[in-house]
Amino acid sequence: MKRSLDLFVGLLTGLALALPMLLIALTVRLSSPGPALYWSDRVGRHNRIFRMPKFRSMRIDTPEVATDRLTNPAQWLTPIGSFLRRSSLDELPQLWSILCGDMSLVGPRPALFNQYALIEKRTAAGIHRLKPGLTGWAQINGRDEIPDDAKVALDAHYLQHQSLRLDLLILWRTARKVLRADGVSH
Repeated sequence: MKRSLDLFVGLLTGLALALPMLLIALTVRLSSPGPALYWSDRVGRHNRIFRMPKFRSMRIDTPEVATDRLTNPAQWLTPIGSFLRRSSLDELPQLWSILCGDMSLVGPRPALFNQYALIEKRTAAGIHRLKPGLTGWAQINGRDEIPDDAKVALDAHYLQHQSLRLDLLILWRTARKVLRADGVSH
């Protein structure tokens, strides 16, 4: 059922937003040097590495670490990067990862390949068994603002209580947070 929902919503959303995504890609390309998409190595289900696309919001010479680990993230943003991140439009290409089966609409956010402590804590809690999501329980309960231990606890809560009802609640709350740009620190 979850995969069917992922495919249905992913395909429908991708088709509905195809033109806006094309315009975003063009704007990214025209506003800064480099490609429109940034492909990062992320940790998926069972700690398998996969390539996840995002609209590029950071300069091409940005260090490959979690943004909250940068001393001054704002210095690395492209001219439209802050807008893309605040509006979460940078996340739209992840619909591709959902359609390919690397991600789900709802699940723990995929860690960067080099977030070793987070990966280790998630594995110890069994969270690595879940497919990563475009959004998740930790996303709607803190996003960038919470430490790894709190993220892992929230992801573990999702693991223990996952259901279609909880997924729909998370999607609803995500839409509200995105519209308000809640929890975006850069």
